[in-house]
Amino acid sequence: MRYIDIFNGDADGILALLQLRLAEPRQSLLVTGVKRDNQLAVKPQYEEGDVVTVLDLSLEKNIDGVNRALKAGARVHYVDHHRPGNIPEHELLTTQIDTSVDVCTALLIDKQLNGRFHLWAITAAYGDNLLEVAEGLAVAQGLSLQQRTQLKDLGVLINYNSYGHSIADLHIAPAALYQALLAYYSPFDAIADLSSPYHRLRIAYAEDMQKAQLAEVYYKSDILKVVKLPDQAWARRVSGVLGNDLANSDPERAHIVLSQSCSGDFMVSLRAPKNNKQGASQICSTFKTGGGREAAAGINCLPADNIEALLSVTEQFYASSSGE
Repeated sequence: MRYIDIFNGDADGILALLQLRLAEPRQSLLVTGVKRDNQLAVKPQYEEGDVVTVLDLSLEKNIDGVNRALKAGARVHYVDHHRPGNIPEHELLTTQIDTSVDVCTALLIDKQLNGRFHLWAITAAYGDNLLEVAEGLAVAQGLSLQQRTQLKDLGVLINYNSYGHSIADLHIAPAALYQALLAYYSPFDAIADLSSPYHRLRIAYAEDMQKAQLAEVYYKSDILKVVKLPDQAWARRVSGVLGNDLANSDPERAHIVLSQSCSGDFMVSLRAPKNNKQGASQICSTFKTGGGREAAAGINCLPADNIEALLSVTEQFYASSSGE
């Protein structure tokens, strides 16, 4: 019998698995990648008796892999918060899927484990930009402002590390980052250890975000702001966290970050207005390689001649929904 753990390489996916394996240690095959590598469940070759855990990946985008695993006789446990599509009924499949805008996968695992590693779940919520949710949970735990800031910083740094076209863009490969963090029972243990990934990523993040402050404003209206980044590794790394920062600082607008690739196409990060957290997935899913959640979504590869269409669809959606 093999164990296969399949997880998104961002803060939510890594920290969802971290909680599970702190509670249930096991040697497993790790299948992960950059944040936009969101069809990971199609990659393994499954065998009868495999025990497969899939975390923070859209079932809709991974259904072929799941069906193949079930057909082979593998047991699959699927936990996620993205749009699932049609969920198959099968005796070997269990699912825990909640698409609410204020939920992430790590919080679903936290509930499954009855809060055994609650601080890691709070860290993941911060990293997934569920700031109000994370703050509420942290305050309920009696954490000080300094402690809350530390958990937010750690969550953001883990999430920041997941953005890029390939593993080569990242400072730490997601599987290696997960394995390094698995050594810490509490996120505060990782923060206290000067040799932990927290300190390495903190320095790198500051350097990249300093460059991001000079990003070109491609378009701006009362409804939407669009920032364009160059074809450079630092720009690909900040694309997600920059989108979150823009959304948090200007909650009435939608925000798009366009990251150019060497082919001339763009990777897109869309953030719904913080005061109207809906529609991002719907908008991005109208374009090939697009998808995500209601509040935050993206397009992996958008041709340059489709940018104006994206801006038009986004403007129209939020102009019509702003009064709801």
